[in-house]
Parts: sequence; structure tokens; C-alpha cells
Amino acid sequence: MRILIIHNHYKQVGGEDTVFFAEAALLEKHGHEVEKFAFSNNNVVSALDKVQAALGVVYNPKSARLIRDKMQEFKPDVVHVHNFFPLVSPAVFSVCQQLGVPVVMTLHNYRLVCPSALLFYKGKVQTENINQVFPVKAILNKVYRESAFQTASVVLATGVHKLLGTWRNKIDRFIVLTPGAAALFQNSSLRPKPGQLVVKPNFTEDLGTGASQRNNYFLFVGRLTPEKGVETLLKAHQLKPFPLKIIGDGPLADKVAAYAAKHAEVEYLGFQKRDRVVQELKQAKALIFPSEWHETFGMTIVEAFSTATPAIAAEIGGAAHLVQERYNGLLYAPGQAAMLAEKVQQLQQDEALANTLAIGARASYEQHYTPQANYDLLINIYQEVISAKKAKAHL
Repeated sequence: MRILIIHNHYKQVGGEDTVFFAEAALLEKHGHEVEKFAFSNNNVVSALDKVQAALGVVYNPKSARLIRDKMQEFKPDVVHVHNFFPLVSPAVFSVCQQLGVPVVMTLHNYRLVCPSALLFYKGKVQTENINQVFPVKAILNKVYRESAFQTASVVLATGVHKLLGTWRNKIDRFIVLTPGAAALFQNSSLRPKPGQLVVKPNFTEDLGTGASQRNNYFLFVGRLTPEKGVETLLKAHQLKPFPLKIIGDGPLADKVAAYAAKHAEVEYLGFQKRDRVVQELKQAKALIFPSEWHETFGMTIVEAFSTATPAIAAEIGGAAHLVQERYNGLLYAPGQAAMLAEKVQQLQQDEALANTLAIGARASYEQHYTPQANYDLLINIYQEVISAKKAKAHL
């Protein structure tokens, strides 16, 4: 099978980039011909670049030409888009339709139904935009990069293509990462067709089972931002102190560092490379995942499961589906520091429970999140859209 994978990189490397490279490598490993075609926001530097990018979000003719040329050269059986915003633009879907090539898109975030992409702004979860074709209030609230102009460009791009039927008629399958995300998109202004949404989680390589006897500390890994629940984590620690290591960087780094300096049980490690993160996961009693927005997945949780490390997570978004209470982790109400502190204490005091959760965590990984399990799901999606496109062409 010949697969063209298209992605628009952000300036800061994120989870979407990781999945883009990981899925491409997975497909290549199974003998498929894979072509990666990437655009990068690092090329948007000057004021003119930014204006041109904003103006091209509805349809970028330059990107359309580049994609058409690449498709005519490579002749893919299927195109998989991970991110089209802003440089690729929805032009990619028109080109695919014109050339008769089926197209799959992974919904890594909520941008198609809310310009914030996170459903989180002004310090809390916001879902008021998901049923509106043109959420004007979002522009007034400057929900994207605190800019009315940039928010308006997202609203225009997504709204125009809702009216044109692009999302319903030019994309053969939307891949969503959890059943919760599927339900949200199904009941939104996106209005997907029956069967257009399919659930396929992300995966991770087998990181290896961690130590059977764990060190008595808990671990947070992630960006230090309000929506990640970092402040709730610190409040929980203040209520009932426990050994804690924090890995990550971001706007709240100074606050975390200052807290760690005053509390001997807290160790702030800053940003760490993957090898160190894995090393810490293999020794930790549990991963704490306090995220307070509707994460489309929860990659760190799956990585923890691979090492037989359970997770204590806020019951919202991807974590609510990845973590099963008292099987592979513990759940608490988002933002509730006292509940989080109680869950930590529960795991500290019950060694039998900790062992049970560790076994469940590893079992969850082996059943759902291995490369092979993911490949089987992904290739089945490709085969379905290719067969459907061929059948339609013969009508």
C-alpha cells in the first residue's frame, strides 16, 4: 500500500508530531511505501508571512499545488492528514477528492469545533462553541493566541468549510482517539456522517516493565500550564504532603520551582529527555495525570501503562477512558485537590492495591496500546476507505 502522510508542524514540538512520525515508521516497518509530506510554522516569521498564513487558512492555492504535484508523483492509495492548520489548509481535501484518492484525518484536537482547539480558556473548560458554525463570541474572547484576528481566521476557515460540506463530504474517515472524543464530535457543528468517525487510540513502543518494588514517590510529566492541572497538584500536595517529582516546562515553571524550593518532598526536574522520563516512570509508585481539559488522549498514561505504572487521573477527557478505577489506576473529580490527595494517600497505604493496579496497567497496554494492535486498527481503516472509494468509482 502507498500511503501519503501530510502534517503541518507547529513551532513547538508536540504530541501530534510524535504520532505523525511514529505511525509513519510503523507502516514502513510493515512493508508499506510511505511518503511524509510536511509543512512547518517555523517558516512563518515575518509580519507578511503571518498575514499570508492567516489569509490562506480557508484555501491555500500554493499548498494545493504542492500537494497535487506530490500526489501525482507518488500516486498514493490513501492520504492521511494529521494537521492542516494553518499552512496546508483544507485545500488538501479538495485536491484528494479531485484526484479520487481517499483521505483520512486524525482529530488530535478540537479546532474544527472550537478555535481554542482545547475547549479550555479563561481558566476553565468551555464548550459553548462546539455547536456553532461561526462562534463569534470566541473571536471577542480572543480564544486563539489571545488574538481576535487569529481567532477570526480559524473561525472563518472551519465555518466556511462546514457550509461547503468539506468535513462531511471530502474526508472519508475521521480518526478520534477515545469514545469520549467521538461523542463530542458526533454532537457538534461538525455533523459527521454515520460511520465517518472511527476510534483508534495512539500507541507507544514497549518501554519495558518497571521495578517490581517501586520507590515511594509519585510522578508528574507534562507541560506546566493551567489546563494540565499543575496548580491542583500543588494544592493536593500542600493538603497532604507526599514524595513528588515533577518533569516538564512551561508558563508555570517558576511557580513549580518556587514551591519545590520550599518543600523538601518535591523535586522539580525541569524538562527531561525521553530516556530520563522512562527511567522515572519505571521507579514511580504512580503517574499523576491531573489534566483539567478534554484531552483527546493521554499519551503519558499509555507510556506509564507500558512500564506497569498505574495512573491517578482527573476523570475528564481521554484519561476518563484510559484509566479504569481500581483496575489500572484511580480517578478523581477534576480540580478537586482534596480528592487527589486522598487517592495518593490510598495508594501509599495499600500495597496490595498498588500491585493490582500495576498488573492492570501492563495488561491494558498489552491489550490496547501496542504497535501491533495499533497497526491492525490503522490498516483496517485504510483498507475500508480504499475499498469504498473503488466501489463508488465503479457505480
